[in-house]
Order: sequence, then structure tokens, then C-alpha cells
Amino acid sequence: MHRLLYRYLTRSLHRRLGDASTIIVTPYRLAREFWVLKVNVFYWIKSAFMISMGILSAGLGLKGFLLPNRFIDGGVTGISLIVNAVSGVPLAILLLLINLPFIALGYSQIGRSFAIKSILAITGLAIAVALIQYPVITSDKLLVATFGGFFLGAGIGLAMRGGAVIDGTEVLAIYVSKKSGLTIGDVILLFNVLIFATAAYVLSLESALYSMLTYISASKTVDFIVEGIEEYVGVTIISTHHEEIRQMIIGKVGRGVTVYSGKRGYGKSGEKSSPGDILFTVVTRLEIAKLHAEIDKIDPNAFVFMTNVLDARGGMIKKRPLK
Repeated sequence: MHRLLYRYLTRSLHRRLGDASTIIVTPYRLAREFWVLKVNVFYWIKSAFMISMGILSAGLGLKGFLLPNRFIDGGVTGISLIVNAVSGVPLAILLLLINLPFIALGYSQIGRSFAIKSILAITGLAIAVALIQYPVITSDKLLVATFGGFFLGAGIGLAMRGGAVIDGTEVLAIYVSKKSGLTIGDVILLFNVLIFATAAYVLSLESALYSMLTYISASKTVDFIVEGIEEYVGVTIISTHHEEIRQMIIGKVGRGVTVYSGKRGYGKSGEKSSPGDILFTVVTRLEIAKLHAEIDKIDPNAFVFMTNVLDARGGMIKKRPLK
């Protein structure tokens, strides 16, 4: 093992476990620490790739389709497009300024890592819109509405898969849903009704109607990529390291967990009837990538399966911020 890598792994091990004088550095612990480092690096590379692809796709949707034809979308991007059409302020500046309050809200509601990645993603989108010379693909209104919404929605969805947002509407919807009886989908719908009503007044009724098609195309594309941000996800985990995973869910992910007493019936090694705890937790879509990464650090062979949860009430899911 390279000397610098060995030094980094031992320091990381000491930071994670405590007093360096009482820790025995064994080959197993070094191998475990190296595996954790590998999972972390893969997670951040994957997130950066997803966000970068999302930025490029959203930039194409905006500059290749929507902007040249004075179409808008829903959400914060739609507000930015309306203000751009009325005032002439560069869209890149508007995307940054209008999204900032929502990202500040996301910092308190979701967490620092999410806020940092979202700021970088929105800044990247602003730079792409300002500097990249995207070609104008078409002027056909139906094609603009359909494919402009598709590329913009793909960009938003890919950024979400990377653990960030390039449109702050979802952050606002999560916050309002916690403070009211509305679902996240209801909040987004009401928000966009106001935007399209404003577009009909400021631009034209025809532009607003075509923009609704753009929004439908974008929202369906986002649903296809991330399977709906408004849904919670129930995660069941079966692992021989169930106690360590339970502590990780509570300590690092910040979610509650239910423990079922179970018995293994059949696995890779054939039939066996041995007791073992089964873990169940409920997380949001934005936390799935992190949860997978943390589970892989502990037990890459854990059996994990997920189910969609339309809504969740009580417990810790809405009482603690995302991390």
C-alpha cells in the first residue's frame, strides 16, 4: 500500500473511532476504511456526473427551445423566464437570484450538503446559459413545447438523482406541505397555476397554453427519471450487520427505523433457519443515493428493496430535517 494512502487511512480511522492511542490498526480495519473511501469517492463522482449532465440538458432546453420562442416552464425557472421576457435582465442572473431564497430554505429543511450541491448546480446552469452557444433547434411551437420541456425536465431529474435541484420549487413544496394539510403535489400545482396565469397576462394566452404543454412534458420527464419527488420511499434492509446499519440510519441519515424480528429461510448458501433482525425505514427520494452508499460501506451484500409511499405522517420523517 502506498505510504500516503496508508497515512490517510490511519488518520481517517483514528478520527472515526476516537483516541488514536487505544486503536490497533489491523489489516481488516485498513481494508474496511479503504472500502469506505472507495464508496465515498464513487458516490461523489456519480453525483457530479448526474448534476453536470442535468445542467447541460436543462441549458439545451432553455436556450435551444424555450428562450428563442418566448415559452416558459413552471416553477422558479418559469418565474425567471417571465421576468426575463418583461425586463430583459439576463436569464443567468435571474436563475441565481430567484433560486437563492429557496436554497436558503433548503439548507434548514434538507441539509448543508444538499444546499451546497444545489448552489453549485444552479450556478453551473447559469454559467451554461450565459456562455454555451446552444443551437436553436426549431421554431415549431408544438415541438418547442414538447422537446423543450423534455430536455428541461431531464435536466431537473438528473440533478435530483445527483442529490441537488436546479429549480427550488420542490424545496418550497416540501416546506409548505409540512406546515399545511396539502400534499407536495398540490403545492406544486397551485404554484404553477399562478405562474401560468401570470404568463397569460404578461405574454399571451397562446404562449401560456403552449407553456402548459411544456410544463406537462417536463414534469412527466422528471417523474420518469426520479419516479416522483413527492413520494416517500419505504426501504427494507436484511443484513447480518443489522445493528450497525440501524445505528447508521439514526445517526448519519437522521431517520427513524423499525426493527422486525425475523428468520432467514433461504439465501445464496441454501436453506437456513437462523434468526435475524429486519430493518425498515422511510426516506425521501433525495436520500436514497446516500442511504445506498452508507449501506455499502457497512455491508455490500445486504439485501435491500424499496416500495413507494404516497405520504407519511408522524414518526421522524417530517420532524427532523434531511441530512
